[in-house]
Amino acid sequence: MARWPEGVHKLVLDRCESTMAEAARHGPGLRGPLWILALEQTGGRGRQGRAWLHPKGNFAASLVWYPEGTTAQRALRSFVAALALRDACLEATGGRGTFTLKWPNDVLLNGGKLAGILLESSDRWLSIGFGVNLAEAPMIGQTRPDAPMPVSLAAETGVEITPQDFLPLLASAYASREAQFLRDGFSAIRGDWLAHAARLNEPLTARLAGREITGIFQTVDEDGMLVLKAADEEHRIAAADIFFPPR
Repeated sequence: MARWPEGVHKLVLDRCESTMAEAARHGPGLRGPLWILALEQTGGRGRQGRAWLHPKGNFAASLVWYPEGTTAQRALRSFVAALALRDACLEATGGRGTFTLKWPNDVLLNGGKLAGILLESSDRWLSIGFGVNLAEAPMIGQTRPDAPMPVSLAAETGVEITPQDFLPLLASAYASREAQFLRDGFSAIRGDWLAHAARLNEPLTARLAGREITGIFQTVDEDGMLVLKAADEEHRIAAADIFFPPR
């Protein structure tokens, strides 16, 4: 069992609307970093307000705190969070399965979508939400053929772990990656993220408002933007939905 990070608080709820809503409620009165774990969510959400389903046994938690650094550095915590979540999954499974990172905020297992990450902030606090399919992979409507299919940790690796046991692994991993970010800057985090990036140097499609761009995934730049090379033009993309053409 991972050691719980010093000075970090924990709140475990049997049921709530969403851990991100709880993080927003607790944010103004924080006395230190707080992890909020929900065993059941009635209104979980992902990026762009999409629903995030939460079957029993899956993981839903948020970390809320007053981060160091500039406002621009807050968004880079998505890379810190993705690496920490990958670290926690490796610890939970003993290295079983292939865990890769999909820009901007997903963790893949054996090519399928295992987890998503969501960032929200105010003038003072930042909250990071983590949703992980520990026990079951929910199917949400129609999935594009070029989108990773949902998978679960249990089905892909044979490892069964409860949300309560997964939380210390993630909290410990995040504390370590946050310390790395504060000590060494984004360059070190960026290098580690790219080492585990899904489809690096391969074609992918970025869906933006009103258009799509297909090109070669070259890198993530120093600002966390996706760099795509399409024909003779280089695109730097701050936000988009990403899809993988069939190999």
